[in-house]
Amino acid sequence: MAQWAVIIPADQWATERLFHHDTVTVSGGAGPVSPDDEVLLVAEGDVVALAQAVPGEGDELTLAYVRRAFDAPVSAAGLALDDDARIVSLDPAVFRALAGTLGGAADKQTWLVSVALPIEAATPADAVRQFWSHVHELGPVELPTYVWPSGNELAMQAFVLGDEANQDPEEED
Repeated sequence: MAQWAVIIPADQWATERLFHHDTVTVSGGAGPVSPDDEVLLVAEGDVVALAQAVPGEGDELTLAYVRRAFDAPVSAAGLALDDDARIVSLDPAVFRALAGTLGGAADKQTWLVSVALPIEAATPADAVRQFWSHVHELGPVELPTYVWPSGNELAMQAFVLGDEANQDPEEED
C-alpha cells in the first residue's frame, strides 16, 4: 500500500465542503494510485481529508473519505508539492505525521438545520412547491441556512456556502 497526496481544484473543494459525500472522484485519471492506497486530500494548500483509493468508473480516481478536516484543515506546507502535479507520492513517515494531525472522529450530536422562506401561495401544497423551486434556484449561494444544537436555539448560527455568515443588517461582518 502506497501513500499519496492528491490535489483537488478550488471549485471541486468548494463543492466538497458544501455537500456531504462518502467519496470524491478526481478527474484526470488515477495515475499511479491503486485501490487501497492511502491518500491525503489537499485543497488550497491545506490537507483537508484522509481517504482511501477505491475502484472507480473507468480511469477516474475515486477516494473514500476516512477522516475529514473540512472545518479545521491542516497546512500542507510540510509537503513537497509540485505546482504542476495533481498526485504526489509521499514518504510513509511524512504521511503518518500529517494524517495524525487530522484528529479522530468527533462525537456526534443532534443539530437542527432550517431554511425559512416567506412564500405567498394559494394553498399549502403550492407553498411547498414554490419553496423547493426557490431552494433549487437560489441554492446555498444565496440562501442562509440556520443551524443550532438540539435544545439550544440561542446558539443558532447562519451559514452561507458552508461558512458562518452574519445575517443581522445592523451589525458589520
